[in-house]
Amino acid sequence: MDTAPGVAGSRPAFRADQVGSLLRPPGLLRARDEHAAGRLDLAGLRGMEDRSILDALRMQREAGLDVLTDGELRRGGWMGGFLDAVDGFVPGGFALPMHAAGGEAPTPSAPVAVAARVRARRGPTEEERAFLRAHAQGPYKITVPSPTTFAYLCFQRGLTDRVYGAPRDLLGDLVAIVRNELHAAATDGAAYVQLDAPRYMLHVDPALHGPLQDWGVDLNRALAESIEADNACVADLPRHRVAVGIHLCRGNAAGGGWFAGGGYDAIAERVFGSLDVDRFLLEYDSDRAGDFAPLRFVPAPKTVVLGLVTTKSPALESPDALCRRIEQASAHVPLERLAISPQCGFASVAAGNPLSADDQRRKLDLVVAVARRVWG
Repeated sequence: MDTAPGVAGSRPAFRADQVGSLLRPPGLLRARDEHAAGRLDLAGLRGMEDRSILDALRMQREAGLDVLTDGELRRGGWMGGFLDAVDGFVPGGFALPMHAAGGEAPTPSAPVAVAARVRARRGPTEEERAFLRAHAQGPYKITVPSPTTFAYLCFQRGLTDRVYGAPRDLLGDLVAIVRNELHAAATDGAAYVQLDAPRYMLHVDPALHGPLQDWGVDLNRALAESIEADNACVADLPRHRVAVGIHLCRGNAAGGGWFAGGGYDAIAERVFGSLDVDRFLLEYDSDRAGDFAPLRFVPAPKTVVLGLVTTKSPALESPDALCRRIEQASAHVPLERLAISPQCGFASVAAGNPLSADDQRRKLDLVVAVARRVWG
């Protein structure tokens, strides 16, 4: 495996990357339902999770991915581990409108609001970290929601402002929790930590600006505070041995839904130039993403992970077409600072996207094959 630009000989480049979540096996979904109904104890659920994660790790090693994940199989959704471990959240908050192919609107996950000071009862990924450290048998990634996920949409006037004067104050407490988690992951031996940060994409879709302003979000201030917060989360991580990535997501609800359209142009200069990460995982699987021109704002030695393989449908992309798209992107970012991945996870929520396990494997095999073809 080649090494990352700018840190030759220290970190792998992770050319065949992935965002994180994998489809839940049917047996795991049944076990989760049985546990919720009181017919399966926690030990039984954990046992099923363990077996499912071992199968997922084996599949990823066989596919040849450069970095492994536990598929987020212990979570009910990509935010689940965080919400399960952190007190202060209640139902409420801003509900993002969701869209899908054909115009139907999938049901979004229930929004949450903050009603008390947020406090971590335990590390949101501590079980995931311990299991991966023991069983990954290769470089592994830990994913954590960015604090920006919660600071603005979960700040409900008349509720949250009883304990926090402004979203920035809430953001500070969230940063402390996420920062601790990322440092714990690095200490445990993770080769790669990733912030999942869909809220940046609120700034690229003008259709969302009015509703957000009605909710009380100052978009310009929120963008500046978000960059500052995410930089605080990753400060002082040991970059010589752990890669730091951020995934800018347009939404990935059950059934392949999404919430934001628009290219990266509106945020590219500020976000790409200011975020102190090593890798930007960007969604480029549809026309909603715009073109590659905004990538010119990604400074060296940062890497762009091109999310060219969609997880929203089983249709398999052409390897030749993917190689051509990587060549097009290289007009803005040198080839040695590019990588490839699926555009998002396969199951950001437990129900998953409309693919089969075989479809998922073919997609991951494709990512690996193209990475080897392009970078060797």
